[in-house]
Amino acid sequence: MTARRELITLLGGAAVAWPFAARAQQTYRLGILSGRSRDEPNFVVFFEELRQAGIVEGQQLTVDPRGFSTREDRYPALAVELVASGADAILAAGDAAIAAAQAATRTIPIVGISDDMIGAGFVRSLARPGGNITGISILATELNSKRLELLMDALANARRIAVLSDPRITTPQHLTRLRNAVRSRDVELDVYEASTPEEIAPAIEAAAKAGAQAMNVLASPLLSFNSHQIVDQLVLLRLPAIYQWPEIAEQGGLLAYGPRITRTYRQMARQLMRLMRGANMADAPVEQPTVFELVANLKTARAMDLQLPESFLTRADEVIE
Repeated sequence: MTARRELITLLGGAAVAWPFAARAQQTYRLGILSGRSRDEPNFVVFFEELRQAGIVEGQQLTVDPRGFSTREDRYPALAVELVASGADAILAAGDAAIAAAQAATRTIPIVGISDDMIGAGFVRSLARPGGNITGISILATELNSKRLELLMDALANARRIAVLSDPRITTPQHLTRLRNAVRSRDVELDVYEASTPEEIAPAIEAAAKAGAQAMNVLASPLLSFNSHQIVDQLVLLRLPAIYQWPEIAEQGGLLAYGPRITRTYRQMARQLMRLMRGANMADAPVEQPTVFELVANLKTARAMDLQLPESFLTRADEVIE
């Protein structure tokens, strides 16, 4: 065992606050657990934010490249490898990644993005997480409901709406709340589940065959990572849908409402910077998004022969002509 690892063993939880500034001749080693590739916009802005603060890869920062574009079933083994390789922190994208990293270490800081940090059991509170996990909790439950409301406003004549759900993320209680929300609008809600990439296309096809008139693609790392596939299939089927990230509508989805994923990753970069500069991990608060955007893509609407109401479009933060 190296002297550094002996120190971590001796200090236990206190080791996660060991300041980067005190290790003058070392670079900070960052492990990654994500289904996204290194060149996607969220990681581009993440590393840009670090560079702007003077933290440059190859100088102050070393990034382990193994965790980009990783399937979820690889997360547990890879998390163990990252810990064994001496990672100073792990960036974990989504609940499965955070859970894998947490199972692999209770001392190395984990900066993650979760649909609901408290609901998933990762932290005791947002203000004082109390362990080795911090990051962003994106209000998924509330936003899924808000997206459903917006979808019904945009498609007032739709009487049968499908939700595409990852059952590992969306609880039965949350689905019940969504069903209750549509009853007053005389709308029927059908749930279609996908827990692997291979299950997404059949779920969408089943919804279309059952007569769905619109789809709410619920918050989920799996569905987000595969958004290009989902958008292409739904446009081909002319099935209107609303998505989690504004960027998805800018890339061809019909509607989207939520925080920008790029802004969220900038937040995580700033959180990592604070840890590198000696912040106490147990007191590093979990943050939440503060800016939410509604984006409507009229190019996609025209491809679907769909007319969105002007009253709805006036509410949008961005309308793509």
